[in-house]
Amino acid sequence: MPGISREARRALKAAVKSLKETKSPAKREQLRVGVDLGTASIIVIVIGEDQMPLAAELQTAQVARDGLVVDYIGAVDITKRLVRKLEGRLGVELQTAAIAMPPGVNPAESSTHRHVVEACGLHVSAVLDEPTAAGAVLGISDGVVVDIGGGTTGLSIFEDGKVVYVADEPTGGTHVSLVLMGRYGITFEKAEAMKLKKSKADDVRVAVLPTMEKMASIVQRHLEAYGSKRPVERIYLVGGTSDLKGIEDVFKDITGIDTVKPPHPMMVTPLGIALSGGAEPPSKKVEQ
Repeated sequence: MPGISREARRALKAAVKSLKETKSPAKREQLRVGVDLGTASIIVIVIGEDQMPLAAELQTAQVARDGLVVDYIGAVDITKRLVRKLEGRLGVELQTAAIAMPPGVNPAESSTHRHVVEACGLHVSAVLDEPTAAGAVLGISDGVVVDIGGGTTGLSIFEDGKVVYVADEPTGGTHVSLVLMGRYGITFEKAEAMKLKKSKADDVRVAVLPTMEKMASIVQRHLEAYGSKRPVERIYLVGGTSDLKGIEDVFKDITGIDTVKPPHPMMVTPLGIALSGGAEPPSKKVEQ
């Protein structure tokens, strides 16, 4: 796949596999944990010393909005449940975790994310921005990372391995579901489920094409606003909503820039969060 390394594809495939299958850590293996408090879901992933996923847990949730936790108790309850499940699967006591914030969110506003993780009995080993986390997985030095989550389309421009411009605007997966509700006269829950059905992918694409075009236009507008003298050669799509069929073609048509979508784009950022976090000291076995 152009623009996506073999190592990144292998890690993302393993991340999805780790939602159902567990790879047991060695006796004194150093572990890294990433917690992604997203708008549409919470994902916790554990990786081993070879930087490959050992186990992951995911639950849909509406506890965050625009990068801020709006349901603290709900976020703690869900995250704690996912962490305990991972500890049971791995047979170890997890001790630290890294977290990340969307582009453009003030680092000071990460305190609630930190409190959620600490309430689960974990020490926060690192706080980073989501684009940098995604870039760690995809190995990006130059280009644009576009993270399409539940509520927003965020973009980050990389030059020489550093983020030089960020922006985040409303229009994400929730907007896609609202369009499907109106088009087919169904509930929000059924619209959410419809997005995930491969058999409905073509119908969804036709219905939400204007929404995808709006997302691409957001990126195009910000690229023009930044006005880099260095031409942008590639856009990378990440986030759950990036899984929409044909969305990479829409972005290429609107922006005129080569656009790639890695396999399993929803897992890019959580995997990158874990990769960027600090390794735990030798883990302690817990009772099964």
